[in-house]
Amino acid sequence: MMSNDNRHVMSVADPAAMAAAAAERLIARISENPGRVAICLTGGSSPKQLYQLLTTEACRRKIPWERVHWFIGDERFVPADDPLNNMGVARKLFLDQCAPATNIHPIPTSTADPADPDRGAALYDGELKAFYGADALDPDRPLFDLVLMGVGPDGHTASLFPGDPALDETQRWVVGVPKANVEPFVPRVTLTLPTLASCREMLFEVAGADKRAILTRVFAGENLPANRARSTGETVWLVDQAALPENFRG
Repeated sequence: MMSNDNRHVMSVADPAAMAAAAAERLIARISENPGRVAICLTGGSSPKQLYQLLTTEACRRKIPWERVHWFIGDERFVPADDPLNNMGVARKLFLDQCAPATNIHPIPTSTADPADPDRGAALYDGELKAFYGADALDPDRPLFDLVLMGVGPDGHTASLFPGDPALDETQRWVVGVPKANVEPFVPRVTLTLPTLASCREMLFEVAGADKRAILTRVFAGENLPANRARSTGETVWLVDQAALPENFRG
């Protein structure tokens, strides 16, 4: 593990090793909390191997599924059964097989609600506050045990894009994003930086040579959303060899 600018960077060989390391950290965080656990998932391609790994017997038996609650850091404003829906993918890959339905907390995007990401954001904001039991986050009482994160080619994380006013939001826990900077160009709903930061551990997963350029910029300290996302607890970046910038090679 290497440290840089208050961030822990763990180099792994490949995406399979990354999934194994992420599963180990997720299970460790769950085991540290004997009460109700909250995990915030992420979309994109990086966590898919992790989600598949959690269904294996070796991982599945280590998770007390009845007391773990699963949230999502951002969502594309498409129906729940759309292949672009982040929580829909997570449900298909592992949640519906393993977790009680009452412990799965998707961001509302159904046509039963107004087709408005701000409305979906307000509903999820209320759900998070009800789960937490307060309307203001306490630094000494994190909302999440673990928040999974990724980084996009433009340096965005969750659905917080460069230059978006949502990056400076300090009051709302969740906001609507009317336009995405990258494909798919659909409206989004995203947790804000203070909400994502309210965790015991923030865990980024980054793999592939196509991510090396943006990681070089992030690790150089450029003012990008992924650089501003930090946990009030521990922030860890799992990076495979293909994505690792040259200046981080030992």
